[in-house]
Amino acid sequence: MRIGLTGAGRMGRPMAERLADAGHEVTVLARHPRARAAAEAAGRTWAGTVAATVRDADVVFVVVLTDDQVRSVCLGPDGALAAMRPGAVLVQHTTSDPATAQLLADTAAPRGVAVLDAALSGGPHDIAAGRLTLWVGGDEGVLDELRPLLGTYASPVLHVGPAGHGQRVKLVNNALFVAQVGLAVDAVRLAAALGVEEGTVLTAVQHGSGASRALGIVAGGGADAVAGRIGDLMRKDLAAVRELARRTGADLGVIGTVLSSETVEEKVLGGPPEQASGRPD
Repeated sequence: MRIGLTGAGRMGRPMAERLADAGHEVTVLARHPRARAAAEAAGRTWAGTVAATVRDADVVFVVVLTDDQVRSVCLGPDGALAAMRPGAVLVQHTTSDPATAQLLADTAAPRGVAVLDAALSGGPHDIAAGRLTLWVGGDEGVLDELRPLLGTYASPVLHVGPAGHGQRVKLVNNALFVAQVGLAVDAVRLAAALGVEEGTVLTAVQHGSGASRALGIVAGGGADAVAGRIGDLMRKDLAAVRELARRTGADLGVIGTVLSSETVEEKVLGGPPEQASGRPD
């Protein structure tokens, strides 16, 4: 298939590699000299505008960083949806507002373009291994047609409802994950108060009923290193969860209580934004 990809960075680059290795024709958006040099070094075809990247594509992948970037890349007279041909599919991977996914679907439909709200879970190593998790909102028939393509880098690929539900599931997942990391960090504090060393309790509990992926994150570098590993990424997603809950009137409940705790704020997220690393969300 002919593929257009915007956002050939930390996640998009290994996706492009997997798609190309599977025999698909991949064109990546490269607007800046450094991006063009990286594309050329990888032997990748590149284009200098969104329109040129997506115009001939059967499927367009959006793997940028923020909701604002999704809207900028996809909407407006210079955006992807305006340039895509009828019958093409836009696969939106960026964690963003569910309302943005619905807006993309509503904008695309009159043009004969389908949109899959394909929220993801995992990292570059999961893409390289073909085991990225996808939660996909949108037309299930369109998803079924693209399963072999998405399967080049993702498994499982789960249909979770209409457009916007992929993002909703992702935000719930990340809220739960951060709360669990916070509880694991606090378990280290509790163990210390009981006289048990951090390394001992983290190793031991991973073999018990308290084991979880979140506990593994804490064990991987220690409780004091958690914020440096996941703080910036999770702060952005938690802001989206809180805004969605506020807008819809949803009660975050016990999860919200844990997310608002000093342990999560300081040990998991790295303190208030002005105290964090300073990298843009």
